[in-house]
Formats: sequence, C-alpha cells, structure tokens
Amino acid sequence: MTKAVFAIPGDKNRRTGGFIYEARVLRELNVLGCITDHLQLPESFPDPTAADMATALKDLNSIPKNRPIILDGLVFGAIDPEGLEQVRAPVIAMVHHPLGLETGLPGARAVWLLRNEAAALRHVDHVIVPSPETARVLCRDLGADPNRITVAPPGFDRPIVDRQYANPPLILSVGLLAPRKGHDVLLKALAKIDDLPWQGEIVGKTHDREYANDLQAQARALGIDKRVTFTGELEQMALTARFNAATVFALATRYEGYGLVLCEAMMFGLPVITCRTGAVPETVGNAAVLVPPEDPYSLAEALRGVINDPFEAARLSRLSVERSATLPHWQDTAQIFSATIERLSRIQSGCI
Repeated sequence: MTKAVFAIPGDKNRRTGGFIYEARVLRELNVLGCITDHLQLPESFPDPTAADMATALKDLNSIPKNRPIILDGLVFGAIDPEGLEQVRAPVIAMVHHPLGLETGLPGARAVWLLRNEAAALRHVDHVIVPSPETARVLCRDLGADPNRITVAPPGFDRPIVDRQYANPPLILSVGLLAPRKGHDVLLKALAKIDDLPWQGEIVGKTHDREYANDLQAQARALGIDKRVTFTGELEQMALTARFNAATVFALATRYEGYGLVLCEAMMFGLPVITCRTGAVPETVGNAAVLVPPEDPYSLAEALRGVINDPFEAARLSRLSVERSATLPHWQDTAQIFSATIERLSRIQSGCI
C-alpha cells in the first residue's frame, strides 16, 4: 500500500544537491518499505505560469487525504498559499533553504518569495530541512513553528578513493553555475596566486547562460582562462576521477542550506577551503579552512597555504577523513522521513 507521495518539479534526476537529495530519499523510502510514489509537477517552478500553478494544485488535490505529500521546496516556496490550504492530504514541506535567499534575485522578487513562503508555512503539517541552520532561518525569519520542523541531514555513499594527483596541482570546485556558488569570487582568488603552479576546474551545470558566459569572460579578463577549465556537468564516474585527481577543493559559496558537495570532497580526503556562511560551519566542523564570503584575498591566501605547505595540506586532509567518517548514510536520512510520514499518517487516521 502506498504510504506517501513525493512531489518534485520536472526531472527528479537532475544532478544538483537538492535533486540528488530528494531522488535518493525517494528511492530509499521504497527500499525501507515506506512505499512512496513520485508525483512529477510542472518544471517551471519556482517561476510557474498560471496554467502550471493550476496544474500543480490540481495534482496535489488529487492525493487522498490519508497519504502525506512531501513537497519539494522549489514548488513550496512559490506555491499559492490559499491553494495549498485546500490540499486534503497532510503536507510535508522539504525546504533546502528559503527561495528568497537565492543570490542575485531582484529585491522585489526576493521579498515576495520570503513573504509567500512564510504564508505557505502556515498551511503545512510539517517541515523537513537538511540542517539546523535552515531550521533556525525558517523560525527566525519566516515564523515557522520549531515543533513542526525535523532535521534530516543528507546521507552519503562512501566513494572509491584512489588518489592520482594531477600535475600541476588541481584546484577543484563543484557547483551549479549560479551566483550563489561564488565562482566569480574564486576566479578573483585564483588570479592572485598566478605565480604558483596550479590548474583549476569548475564543474557544474549552467543555470543561467548569461552568467556562465560572464564567468568565462571574467577568466579571460583576469588572464587565467588557459589555466581554468569549465567542464560542465559530469556523470558520477567522471566526477569521482576529478575528486581523486585534485589537490584541494574550493567553494566560494555565498550561502548553503547544507553543502552536500563539501562532504563529498571530505570523503576523498581533500583539504577543503570554503566560506563561513549559512550551514557551512556546521557541515564541515573543524575540517576546513573557512574564509569570509565575498573575500577573494582571504581565499587566495588559504589556497596559497595549502599549495605551498604539504604539512598543512596533510593536516587538512586528515581532518577531512575524520569528519567524513561521521557522516550518515542515505538509509539514515530515509528513516527520518519514514518516521515523519508514519507520525502524520497516525494523526490523520485519529490514532494520536
């Protein structure tokens, strides 16, 4: 018997952190025996047309009232709150981070999204977030009830670690080509260490073609375009090879609701250099060098320290391995979802 529905917009197998998380949780819930159907909503969210909004609400209203719906955050943050209120089934909002906090949004759009998500929160039965930081933001800024929030950190499969260091040293960054990931800041930092031997790779799908073009133009203007490669999105085997080849992992992120890729880098024993923002400090613990966001000077000095000092690189590598050993598995994450689904089902049936 189907116990729940996971509503996700468009292709659930997109290789970005939020979609990787949701597709894997959906799979593991079914492995656990918490049978969960996939409901594909229109891919235009979080900027739906009126027709797509109507379709999404109609699809959500078609779910029986005894079957909890896990609602992806791209839909939840932009959905019509009054329409959401009419949905019969219990709704669990899956919020990776509030949509209004996305870097680069026009001010009016950011304000609208935050207000809309705050209104939508009043019409859900529960919220699942990947980190305590996201829970704090929802409570502090959007008025969420802390008693209706559950933290479910992402799980991880342990990779095949077979280090084959590239020469010259490879500085690897992985993240969607979007302003929030701070690749523009990383490029500025790399230009400040052009006296050192290194090569850089930025792995990530193009989110906005104009922004991707701007990054490439920036690399040319800084004179480092021959040393930095934009590889686009990679399949898992190819990405594993790049992690194994890297000397250091760097992500100049402006905000993270968790930072899944940072943990992936730590599992390969990479020294990690990233920014003190959002959930990043909780995610990496003491296993990374944290610099302020928007600070290419500090980022450059941290990179210089790892490349120039093998003892510092070895120290950070050891901390990464130790930290990654504490990371949960995907079955652990799915168990948290399953418990939440079961609790809401019992409430709905009057057993609690």
